[in-house]
Amino acid sequence: MPGLEAKQPSADACYDRHRNTEFLAFLKQVTKAHPRVKLHVVADNYATHNHPNVKAWLAKNPRIRMHFTPTSASWMNMVEIFFGITRQAIRRGTFTSVPDLIGAIRTFIDGYNQRCQPFRWTKTADQLLATADRRPPRHDITAGNTA
Repeated sequence: MPGLEAKQPSADACYDRHRNTEFLAFLKQVTKAHPRVKLHVVADNYATHNHPNVKAWLAKNPRIRMHFTPTSASWMNMVEIFFGITRQAIRRGTFTSVPDLIGAIRTFIDGYNQRCQPFRWTKTADQLLATADRRPPRHDITAGNTA
């Protein structure tokens, strides 16, 4: 069965803020690290990822393709799986500062990259999409109606 595989080591960046400026810096870091390949970036629907500055930069860099996870299907967001693995690995640590915590995260990521295995979907695309379509209706809080 065909599936998506995350074969390359993950890129990491830790920022104090999560604005379009930091997201663009991350995209530039990844494109510099992988200069001759088409890149597929999977992100959630956080507004930063759709900011006009990000859209303009992506328009000038057509080898980068953005893919967005459905808004109510966080289990389909593979980075959430990776965050969970990272959280478990560092949760018993004691960190005296933010740089100390960032160092522990980077040490974990470096070790993870040495032994990483591909994530493999165990369901077909049709099975995944059928589940995503069963999500509850989104509520429009401005009008009180469902969308």
